[in-house]
Amino acid sequence: MEFRLIIDKAQPETVVITAHAPSDLTRQIEDLVRQQAGRDQLSGYCEEKDEICLLPFSQIQCITVRDGKTYAIGEGGTHYRLKQRLYELEAVVPSYFIRINKSAIANEKALERFAATYSGAVDAVFRCGYREYVSRRCFSQIKRRFGL
Repeated sequence: MEFRLIIDKAQPETVVITAHAPSDLTRQIEDLVRQQAGRDQLSGYCEEKDEICLLPFSQIQCITVRDGKTYAIGEGGTHYRLKQRLYELEAVVPSYFIRINKSAIANEKALERFAATYSGAVDAVFRCGYREYVSRRCFSQIKRRFGL
């Protein structure tokens, strides 16, 4: 592994990592860069409390689309309305967020378990108690990611 640091005040600050595959180290570096850049959170509107909150990515359990609106589910199961579309959010969330179906991405650190239903489908169960359907296509990718 090679490390190179170039300090040049005339150039914009960028971090470039060349790796063979994602690893814990690359994820930690990505999280650190996001924190330093101030891009480690989203702003969301909580209708229950009638307030706008800053949500750190680590406190978001799941991001889902309901009735054409995008919501982030927080640690307490609170739903926060987001302005961005799901594809826009997927581009900015850290690598520990994974797609679980066509309309949801999940924080893999917040996943408690996967539960099979009577119909043979699989649900992702989060620490806050929220459940979201996992599509078969995404579940096969999740199994590969976790080495199952």
